[in-house]
Amino acid sequence: MRVSARVAASIAALTLAGLSATACAPSSSGDGDQKDEKSGTLRVWLFQEVNNKPKKAIVNDVVAEFEKAHDGAKVDVQYIPVDSRAEKIKGALNDPDSAPDVIEFGNTDTAGYVADGGLADVSKEFAAWDEAKDQDPTAKESVTVDGKIYGAPLFVGVRALYYRTDVFKDLDLTVPKTLGEVASTAKKIRKERPEMYGLMVGGAYTYGALPFIWANGGEIAEKKGDSFTSTIQSAEAQKGIKAYTDLFGKHNCPPANCAQMGGNDNVEAFTSGKAGMVLGGDFNRQAMEEGEVKGKYKVVPLPGVKAGETAPGFAGGNNVGVMKSTSHRTLAVDLMKRLASKETQKRLFDGMGFLPTYSDTREKIAAQKPWVAPFVQTLENGAKFVPSSPAWGQIDAGMVLPTMFQQIVSGKQSVEDAADDAAKKMDEAFAQ
Repeated sequence: MRVSARVAASIAALTLAGLSATACAPSSSGDGDQKDEKSGTLRVWLFQEVNNKPKKAIVNDVVAEFEKAHDGAKVDVQYIPVDSRAEKIKGALNDPDSAPDVIEFGNTDTAGYVADGGLADVSKEFAAWDEAKDQDPTAKESVTVDGKIYGAPLFVGVRALYYRTDVFKDLDLTVPKTLGEVASTAKKIRKERPEMYGLMVGGAYTYGALPFIWANGGEIAEKKGDSFTSTIQSAEAQKGIKAYTDLFGKHNCPPANCAQMGGNDNVEAFTSGKAGMVLGGDFNRQAMEEGEVKGKYKVVPLPGVKAGETAPGFAGGNNVGVMKSTSHRTLAVDLMKRLASKETQKRLFDGMGFLPTYSDTREKIAAQKPWVAPFVQTLENGAKFVPSSPAWGQIDAGMVLPTMFQQIVSGKQSVEDAADDAAKKMDEAFAQ
């Protein structure tokens, strides 16, 4: 799922976590056993953006072309608030007659919606779609559950390292080339500028912490049979956890100030001039341009453990799919493809700053817009995704990983004990 206004969506996803356990599956038998009407009105639910005007204009053009191509077909688009989507989706799952035909959803929500019987399997149509061959593998993974495709990636978001060019110049610092250098540079900034944080970190910033775990060879979980098993307690994961939690302290970001911070808190601290570095997303650039750091920052991919490596970033973003209960499947699939097409995604980038999920489209954009390059490089160098399991919503909602980080930075638990506790909680969720 995307971040910033969509990390707000990540919080909204916390509410959604309970749907897998409580929502009823649609009463419709779905896909092959229901009507496939070639005319009538299609209902579409899309997320309302903070500034929705550009998105609405783009969608209106897509709808106009769709209606022109399908005589007798009409489209009714409703923009729904991200933070209240959980209840709307729950209602649609319980009453297919009120459900949309096409829906936008956060990519961390996919597995939960599939488990609840909400999304249609569009594997055949996706495979026959010419543009699909250029989809980023990680973006494709976000619509894939148990080998089947349940939608089309709409846009992707990823984080990279923002740093203060003026501070680096004044302190004669060089851009870090390894995670170790990121840590040492953060300490130097804090020492020379005690009123500033070196590198912003947050005990509740899950997607800012995961690159440290992945860069050290750790994983969140591994799939075994039809389910997942936690690997957060592995030696490699613990190494990454330690690298991240070691950044909390007087030498960089004191726990009293930073243990409860999330991603938005980190970005706000940087934009207000309180930090030398932060791990922020392409979706945070507008906030940077509107903040005190405008004209005083640059961005590079977060480096890995060794020079020349890039720490894997979390590939957030949104998808668009067809509801299983639709009585307009053919039309709905066509509209889904049009909304997620290369042309539409290019326009969404131009109008909203959303990064396309197509590798070739991103490369063209990066050539025209240099600021995009670090994020594209991060994606191309191997971004990762969370486990494609409905249990992830419960794990996220239960603040399992933030609790682990916070127990460590507060000194209440060792890395090993906190990781073991987190693994037990994760396995309990995966077993449900």
